Amino acid sequence: MQPDESQYLQRNCRTGDIDVHPTEKALVVYYEVEASILGETCNARHEEKKECQKIIRLRSLNASTDISALAGKVVEECKVIHPSKLAEVEHLLLYLQNRKKPSSKLEKKEKKPSKPRELLPFEGMEIDEEANINKIDDYIELLYESIPEKIRGSTLILHLAHIPDNLEELLHNEIVLGALARVLREDWKHSVELATTIVDIFFCFSSFSQFHGLITHYKIGALCMNIIEHELKKYDLWQDELEKKSKACDEDPENQRLRKEHEKTLKKYQSLLVKQEQLLRVAFYLLLNLSEDTRTELKMRNKNIVHLLVKSLERDNEELLVLVVSFLKKLSIFLENKNDMIFFLIFSVGDDTHKHIAMRILYHISVDDKSKSMFAYTDCIPQLMQMVFEHGEERIDTELISFCINLAANKTNAQIICEGNGLKMLMKRALKLKDPLLMKMIRNISQHDGPLKQLFIDYVGYLAAQIKQEGDEEFVIECLGTMANLTIPDLDWELLLKEYNLVPYLKDHLKPGSAEDDLILEVVIMIGTVSMDDSCAVMLAKSGIIPALIELLNAQQEDDEFVCQIIYVFYQMVFHQATRDVIIKDTQAPAYLIDLMHDKNVEIRQVCDNTLDIIAEYDEEWGKKIQSEKFRWHNSQWLEMVESRQMEDAEPYLYGDNPDALEQPDLFYSTDGMMAPEPGLSPDFYSQFHSQNGDFNTCNGADGRPATAYGFRPDEPFFHGYGSTR
Repeated sequence: MQPDESQYLQRNCRTGDIDVHPTEKALVVYYEVEASILGETCNARHEEKKECQKIIRLRSLNASTDISALAGKVVEECKVIHPSKLAEVEHLLLYLQNRKKPSSKLEKKEKKPSKPRELLPFEGMEIDEEANINKIDDYIELLYESIPEKIRGSTLILHLAHIPDNLEELLHNEIVLGALARVLREDWKHSVELATTIVDIFFCFSSFSQFHGLITHYKIGALCMNIIEHELKKYDLWQDELEKKSKACDEDPENQRLRKEHEKTLKKYQSLLVKQEQLLRVAFYLLLNLSEDTRTELKMRNKNIVHLLVKSLERDNEELLVLVVSFLKKLSIFLENKNDMIFFLIFSVGDDTHKHIAMRILYHISVDDKSKSMFAYTDCIPQLMQMVFEHGEERIDTELISFCINLAANKTNAQIICEGNGLKMLMKRALKLKDPLLMKMIRNISQHDGPLKQLFIDYVGYLAAQIKQEGDEEFVIECLGTMANLTIPDLDWELLLKEYNLVPYLKDHLKPGSAEDDLILEVVIMIGTVSMDDSCAVMLAKSGIIPALIELLNAQQEDDEFVCQIIYVFYQMVFHQATRDVIIKDTQAPAYLIDLMHDKNVEIRQVCDNTLDIIAEYDEEWGKKIQSEKFRWHNSQWLEMVESRQMEDAEPYLYGDNPDALEQPDLFYSTDGMMAPEPGLSPDFYSQFHSQNGDFNTCNGADGRPATAYGFRPDEPFFHGYGSTR
């Protein structure tokens, strides 16, 4: 047939059956397209028929959807459905709304969230004609028309781009790509559908690394960042508007006009939200593909990509959330990005909607000592302090105060907490409400050396007054622990003990069973701190506390922490003449210490050695016993061999007939603190022996006070707060 013989083409569509999709929330429309070529006399010269189907996806359909309104919208927008089919469409939509989720394994597999790079089609990209690569010029012409024509033209190009074989041809057509980039740059704020469609076209190119240069050339990545940021801000405005109208309805529930306006706004919001999340999803996918190049990823980071991703975690769209989390996971490989994530999570603490979730996440981060320090470089701590003081007379939320307790264990964080009147306000609130968790936070602050301890001098009297009051035992424990941490020279412990009559209280609470073990332990630690002061040590010794400590040591000998802290008290007291004489001459404390010299707990052995070194230096008799015991212990295998040979040979092995050989240290100590070398022994043997004998390095400190082999001094309470398990 020659072209001049025909006049025009006639095209008719006949709607057939309408059915529901077997697995998706979608309608399937079956229709027949009949095309006829008419001649000059309007007679059909050539006719063709083709059966087609159209899938109308309804992703926004849920239990609360208005079925009548949705059916009307479907019939209005889908030209192949005749208006007479409205009732049938409404019936099918009602069936979809009430249809149960698929139960077969295959269907369940299809319903799983899509993985990154498996971008599913979105609403609005359906068209009633088949795209043809030979008509690309016609589609380009549509990009110069009004917004509806631009949407249609870009949708047709998108259908072409979904076929990988067409990408190479589209790549060489600079006009189409330039036109698409121009339209996106100029009109993305005017139409979400248009922006989504064009970004999706470039997403198709981004799926292949060789096309990334093309996308960079047209600056599509930077444009996507701007689009995402704008849409997230717009989302916040929608939320604010909804919240205002909802609040107005709550204040005036009888006002029907307000209620209708709120319902209208809510429907509009839900419709816009679906379209917006489609745009966010395709834009983030494109950026995820481009981030394969670390240089491009760095540019994204500089434009706050982490903030945009974290902000998007507020959404409920499952596909979008999977994508965002996948993107964050990729970015978290680099430390800088991980720190940014922590910062923006912290920023969301102030958001009431996500406050509790963010607080729990941050709490788990703060458990790690390395992570605690990072909070000092954010605005988190001032926000937390504000939240603490906003609780009024109520107890602070568990998540919040637990988070604060962890942060206070870091010195830099504690300094920020105490800035201004921070400590004063915390102390005032804790004492007023008798809050043990808040006092635990204060106790953590008090453990840091330097200026922080000095801040507590003004509050020692308040803490001492709380100790003797009948009340919450947990609160008293934290008050005791806070005071025990205050190892500062400016504090007059003697005056404090006398003014608040604390010595009888401390002695009474050393009796086994007088209180819970936690409270008794804090009393022991408190005595260790107070014993650093000479006059206080004398006061405690005269009160009979030392025998009470020995009795407690017998009762708690299986508890490492009790044993270590009681021995530390003895260590502090042997520095003072009055209490040293009491311990050495009037008690069996040195004998207990000798027994504990060989304990399996390293810390207990260490503090025992230090205490015994001082006792041996000031008391000759105990010095010989301690020296002999150390020799026997460190040379037990050698002594066993000697004794066995003596019994076998019935003759002296080393010392002849001298029974006091072990009481003469000059026989086995050389002038340099080492045994005289024997033939055949390597230098390693002597170095090991030297490290085991703590008394070889005993010397006097610069201030005339004896320093022990391990370098401990009475003003260095290394064992406060120590805890171990046997």
